[in-house]
Amino acid sequence: MATFAKPENALKRAEELINVGQKQAALQALHDLITSKRYRAWQKTLEKIMFKYVELCVDMRKGRYAKDGLIQYRIVCQQVNVSSLEEVIKYFMHLATERAEQARNEAQALEDALDVEDLEADKRPEDLMLSYVSGEKGKDRSDRELVTPWFKFLWETYRTVLEILRNNSKLEALYAMTAHRAFQFCKQYKRTTEFRRLCEIIRNHLANLNKYRDQRDRPDLTAPESLQLYLDTRVEQLKIATDLELWQEAFRSVEDIHGLMSMVKKHPKPSLMVIYYAKLTEIFRVSESHLYHAYAWLKLFTLQKSYNKNLTQKDLQLIASSVLLSALSVTPYDHHCGSSHLEVENEKERNLRMASLIGFNIDPRKEAREVLSREALLSELSSKGVVACASQDVKDLYCLLENEFLPLDLAAKVQPLLTKISKLGGKLVSVSSVPEVQLTQYIPALENLCALRVLQQVSKVYHSMKIETLSKMIPFMDFSVVEKISVDAVKYKFVAMDIDHQKGAVTFGNEDIESDELCDHLMVLTDSLNKARGLIYPPSKKQSRLGESLYGLADIVEKEHKRLLARKSIIEKRKEEHERQMLEKEREEESRRLKQQKTTEEAEQRRLAAEYTRREEQRIRREIEERELQEAQALLLQSEKGPKKKGKRAVLEGEKVTKQALIEMALSEQLKERQEMEKKLQKLAKTMDYMERAKREEESPLIEQAFDQRLEEEKKIHELEQLKEIELSRQHHAGDIQEKNRLARILDNKVIFQRRIEGRREAEYTRLKEEREYRINQQKAMREREIEMKRKLLYYIKTEEERLTKIQEEEEARKREEEERRKKEEAERKAKLDEIAEKQRQREKELEEKERLRKEALRGRNIDPLPRPADSGTGLRSVEPAAAATATAAAAPPSAGKYVPRFRREGTAAPPAEPDKRHGHDDRPSQTSDRWRSDDRDRRSSFTGSRLPSSSTSWSSSRTRG
Repeated sequence: MATFAKPENALKRAEELINVGQKQAALQALHDLITSKRYRAWQKTLEKIMFKYVELCVDMRKGRYAKDGLIQYRIVCQQVNVSSLEEVIKYFMHLATERAEQARNEAQALEDALDVEDLEADKRPEDLMLSYVSGEKGKDRSDRELVTPWFKFLWETYRTVLEILRNNSKLEALYAMTAHRAFQFCKQYKRTTEFRRLCEIIRNHLANLNKYRDQRDRPDLTAPESLQLYLDTRVEQLKIATDLELWQEAFRSVEDIHGLMSMVKKHPKPSLMVIYYAKLTEIFRVSESHLYHAYAWLKLFTLQKSYNKNLTQKDLQLIASSVLLSALSVTPYDHHCGSSHLEVENEKERNLRMASLIGFNIDPRKEAREVLSREALLSELSSKGVVACASQDVKDLYCLLENEFLPLDLAAKVQPLLTKISKLGGKLVSVSSVPEVQLTQYIPALENLCALRVLQQVSKVYHSMKIETLSKMIPFMDFSVVEKISVDAVKYKFVAMDIDHQKGAVTFGNEDIESDELCDHLMVLTDSLNKARGLIYPPSKKQSRLGESLYGLADIVEKEHKRLLARKSIIEKRKEEHERQMLEKEREEESRRLKQQKTTEEAEQRRLAAEYTRREEQRIRREIEERELQEAQALLLQSEKGPKKKGKRAVLEGEKVTKQALIEMALSEQLKERQEMEKKLQKLAKTMDYMERAKREEESPLIEQAFDQRLEEEKKIHELEQLKEIELSRQHHAGDIQEKNRLARILDNKVIFQRRIEGRREAEYTRLKEEREYRINQQKAMREREIEMKRKLLYYIKTEEERLTKIQEEEEARKREEEERRKKEEAERKAKLDEIAEKQRQREKELEEKERLRKEALRGRNIDPLPRPADSGTGLRSVEPAAAATATAAAAPPSAGKYVPRFRREGTAAPPAEPDKRHGHDDRPSQTSDRWRSDDRDRRSSFTGSRLPSSSTSWSSSRTRG
């Protein structure tokens, strides 16, 4: 990198290098100066250097160098002298445009020079080979070689300048001027792809401006000057898009303009809005959005009438006619009738978006098609006086199509009006943004509307009609087109009709019960019946109004009270809902804060990890550098030991010699050796050249002498061969004449033989033709018999299938009836069995109840006291004295009237209990039997363990309870 004490020295050095043909070195020297940090203060010399720098960049087509230099120069003079940057950029674009035009003119001149009568005479062999190999024409090849590189460089120039000037408040005017020139470049050379990219670049610049609007030197879109520049750029973009017929890009440009207007909340100038709506009409016309096209025309008419003071009456009448005809061109039915909910919602969003673009404010809660509709548009045209401003023919057409009811004569009266309207139109003198208006574009839509009106009015009068009659009623349209129109009308429920081509008739009036016309008829019938009922049964005498009001006052008070209570509950619910929402909001804020804190911690961890990675990379890089330094030192020692390096040791700077430096030194040595070898080879080649030239100078006379001798010999040979050829031709001719005379004698026989052969072949052909026709007839008859047999067989099979199907259906019906009958009988039998079971359960229940009562009666009888035996004292006396004394001490002796069992009297075990033979065994537990069993156990224990008094006490107590 060269360093200069002053910038003037760099400029002088660059000019010297240019003079000797080293433009690349001059460009590099100026680039090093511009990108150097030593010269960051602006001075006039830097501007001269930039002029020379951009000249070199354009000459060598170095777009990258130009971009780097302009960026550095912008940094230098942005705060000091912006006009200098503007001059440099203008000069840069001027040079690029001039060179592109020069290349285009050179290519055109080259093509004109090749336009001669004899193309082969002027073409060089290499041109012919190129044309045969590549398949390109001369103009295509010259454009590719000369024009395309310069056009590509010019396009890169525009992109570079826009990138340098973007989003800078001090360079807004230059940015707008560059964008306009880029648009004109795309328009002039039909560069559609570059135009799309240019629009996307400008769109991204605006998006970045809105995203980083707080940065320094950012344009303020709220300022009128900045807003006007941006709007002018977008309007120019819209114009070029429509001129290039890039309708999608034009619509995106319209959205950009609307976005700018919505962003700054300011209404632009009327002249810009006129261009805006004029281009909108073209876009909607191409997209066949007739409704939006008509609304755009209405906005354009309003603007022209309000702000254009030079508007003539003729221009106003022509614009009003366009507005009215565009409104009439809208189809008189809704294309989204019967659509799904999603389609309706999408259409609502689309209508809201289009209404916003056109400039109509619509309440989102309402249906957009209720506001933007054909009926609303026509009523607005009448209220704003557009109909009154239109031409008389257009007014008559409007009255016929919208107000008159002429089903038979409508098309005949409309056709001459359409012919007159098609001749209207022309240039608008007082409206520059709308140069020309042609009403012919509305004729097809108006013819469709006329056909729809004829179908609608005929359907109200006639029930059916012949197709021929209907075709004659619409003379300017083929019936196939009418049929296509009617299909759409029936689909969207505008007309109810059927077309029967077999009968050649059209039937009207197949309407649903929910159609509007039937609803109207039903409403009229209801009103008529109510009036008749009122006449037949007159109402009773009404009470006074005061009585009526007092009579309903209580209900009103009660309803009002209920309404207030409901309102109170609603208010309470809303309060609760508000509190709940506040709590949810606080919860969400807390979660968001925690999430943000977590994100911050993760970012800090990533930063620490990146810092660690960076340090590791630095450590590895230092180790690699140290290793390379060691390798360089080793390579240096090895190179010093070589035999050829003596006396050629390089001057090194201490120990900072790198491996790359040593490799470069070795390469330079190899380069020197190669150059010496090339010099030797050149010297040898020159010597050989001298030898070859001397040899050829010596052999040249000998070659000419041999050539002359050979020429004489070949001349003699040629004369001899020519004489031989003449003699041979003469002999052949004589032989041919003799052969002709010999064959002339048999000419008659040849003709006779030829005729005989032709007759025989003709007879053979006739015979074969008759045989072929006979076979064809036989095959045809056989084929007809086969077709007849197949038809009969198919008929028989079809009849048999129908019979079998009928038998199968009858069998299935019988089975279904049998199944139903069986199910019915099964249900009846089950009901009877359930009834019998229910009776059986009731009978068993009664028997159980009787048995229970009987057993309770028996149990009461068994509880009665038994008779006491007379010998109770004998049993007591038979007991041993010790046991009697113990029993006497433990309990009081029983009284004389107490019953004592036999086993206690005799001292034996208790006998087993015998079942009741009269009543059978009873398994049910009872209180009495339990007491008996407990007494029995007591008796056993007293027998074994001498507890007679306690058992006797228990027995006596049980008897006492009984």
